[in-house]
Amino acid sequence: MRALAQEKIGQAAQRNQIFHKKGIVGVFLIMLAGSLWLGGRLAYLMVFRSEYYMAQAEELHERERSIKAARGEIYDRNGTLIAANRTVCTISVIHNQITDADEVVRVLSEQLELSPEKVRASVEKYSSREVIKTNVDKATGDIIRAFHLDGVKVDEDYKRYYPFGKVASKVLGFTGSDNQGIIGLEVKYESVLKGIDGKILTMTTAAGIELDSMAEERIEPFPGNNLILSLDMNIQQYAQQAAEKVMEEKGALAVNVVIMNPKNGEILAMVSVPEFDLNDPFTLNTVQPEGISSEEKQNLLNQMWRNPCISDTYEPGSTFKIVTATVALEEGVVSVNDTFHCPGFKIVEDRRIRCHKTTGHGSETFPQGVMNSCNPVFIEVGLRVGAEKFYSYYEKFGLMRRTGVDIPGEASGIMHKLENIGEVELATMSFGQSFQITPLQLLTVASMVVNGGTRVTPHFGVEVVSADGSFVKKLEYETEENVISQETCATMKEILELVVSEGGGKNAYIEGYRIGGKTATSEKLPRSSKKYISSFLGFAPADDPQVIALLTINEPEGVYYGGTIAAPVVRDIFENILPYLEIYPEYSQEG
Repeated sequence: MRALAQEKIGQAAQRNQIFHKKGIVGVFLIMLAGSLWLGGRLAYLMVFRSEYYMAQAEELHERERSIKAARGEIYDRNGTLIAANRTVCTISVIHNQITDADEVVRVLSEQLELSPEKVRASVEKYSSREVIKTNVDKATGDIIRAFHLDGVKVDEDYKRYYPFGKVASKVLGFTGSDNQGIIGLEVKYESVLKGIDGKILTMTTAAGIELDSMAEERIEPFPGNNLILSLDMNIQQYAQQAAEKVMEEKGALAVNVVIMNPKNGEILAMVSVPEFDLNDPFTLNTVQPEGISSEEKQNLLNQMWRNPCISDTYEPGSTFKIVTATVALEEGVVSVNDTFHCPGFKIVEDRRIRCHKTTGHGSETFPQGVMNSCNPVFIEVGLRVGAEKFYSYYEKFGLMRRTGVDIPGEASGIMHKLENIGEVELATMSFGQSFQITPLQLLTVASMVVNGGTRVTPHFGVEVVSADGSFVKKLEYETEENVISQETCATMKEILELVVSEGGGKNAYIEGYRIGGKTATSEKLPRSSKKYISSFLGFAPADDPQVIALLTINEPEGVYYGGTIAAPVVRDIFENILPYLEIYPEYSQEG
């Protein structure tokens, strides 16, 4: 029995010994597998993921601040600076680098005129960088920099500055707090004017403390390109003064002026008064109503920034007779020798459409009909042309599309569909009613009529140059030649010169100059309101036009006829700008 027990004990011990050996081998294998896995993982991280973790480490230890690039400047055609930059500062703090929070709060709240509570909230915020205030005057930034406060960063930035204030505000537009264009040419040419920001790189500990032993690395910014415009600030200022004067005298809602070179589409001036202050664009140029909501104020600001010369449509009235006459002459349905009779009205279908001279003009030739701005004459001419042919010319002249001017927000005209144009609609369209276009659309078509038949694209941008003044590129625009025959254009210029020398536009006459033009007095909708837009479109010299202008007066009080109140304003503008443009009198009254 004892031998059997000892044998069993021996067998058990042997089994334990085998199990123990297996356990050791198992543990060894597990440890070996773990080591191999860790080694493989380490090799993977070191070989295949090294760039990622190196970037993570750099991100932990590097602090990056941008160096703002100078925005490109804008100049007029004479090299006058009209959109510049002023150096300002951005004040920020880095929490982990601040050694005296109370002193930082005291200095920044005093110098930046902020509440200590607001500054402290930013100082105590755990973040890589907290901006305290932007657009700080450079003088103030220099004072803060002189305190040498740990954790306070003073970085130079740029703020847009407009030396002429309210002049050409709705053309130039302005930039926001980020120095990006918001409206006007500033946003249209954002890609030209915007530079490339630089960087300041500093090395820190994992806690965000700057390492004194590591020098800053700077990547210098690249300034934006400069933009040269066709705008002439001397002409712009004079046109604006003339517009403001007539708006005040007539108690008008608004006055718009566009002055252009009809040969190439370069816009010399575009005025829409009341203008607003480009250096304070978020302050309304009218009295702000009490209790106004932020949404209501934004709507008023949008209206203030709006450029009616390109964004608002209107019924052009008799200035559109230039288009009707051109189409009729081009189609050969009328000649300068044709005669008409005006009894003071014309009946079309069931409508009695009156002339502005209710007693009638009697017998008159076609040029006299234009000089008298006689509606019955143009109704007859329009009916001769026909709706389908008229419509095709509207498309040909570009009245069914935008002009392509280089300012955002351009509207397109509002026209009848061809199938909806009956005789009554055709009659009213022939003298500029029952449809709407923008002032710039009308001026563009009129330019084509007086320049010999070439359709041009109205524009401001002329050339791009680098910050150091070297040439970058000339801006190109689409043109289309021979849209109208030169014969028709020559006849129209002669007729429109008669309008000024002998007809309804005589208040635009300037002694010694050959001026052409057309007046208009269009009644606004609804007709029952008895509100008008008075206008005059003029060009000079009439035989070879170098300048063309359109002026509109919105809702004048009292006398509202375009020939009476709009034509004299264009005359005054021309009297000043023609000699300036080296266009001199050709003759005197005595001669």
